[in-house]
Amino acid sequence: MIDVNSKFTELRPPRIAQFLVVAAGLLHWAAAPKLHLYSNALLGSVIIAIGLYVMLAAWWLFKKRRTAICPTDTPSNLVVEGIYRVTRNPMYLGIVAMLLGLAMIVGSLPFYLAAMAYMLVINSVFCAYEEEKLLRQFGDDYLHYKNRVRRWL
Repeated sequence: MIDVNSKFTELRPPRIAQFLVVAAGLLHWAAAPKLHLYSNALLGSVIIAIGLYVMLAAWWLFKKRRTAICPTDTPSNLVVEGIYRVTRNPMYLGIVAMLLGLAMIVGSLPFYLAAMAYMLVINSVFCAYEEEKLLRQFGDDYLHYKNRVRRWL
């Protein structure tokens, strides 16, 4: 596991997703016929739409509460309402869903691997980093929230 205090956390999660999509696209382009798995454009589009909705709903709550969105910034409020009653990481979950939806549309192994890689990086680096930070800042309020709501779903 990567040290959660490493410089890696200074990367922006959407940029990591973009990098993985570009890398998947290059691998797909280089070897697409050999790496085709399952594709379903309609289902993939629906998953992308759901992911976008989940991500934007969470983003809107952060804007409404005027708290930091960037993982390395200091939040001013602990957001626990709306979509945050279902998952502690809806923005990340939304991006994972969009990556999975794209993988289903394209249907090749590199895009499925990109979605999995993103989930692993976010789960092992960013979630752990943010959980430590939120526990230090909000104490028992965050601990009660963490015990009540799952990290993903």
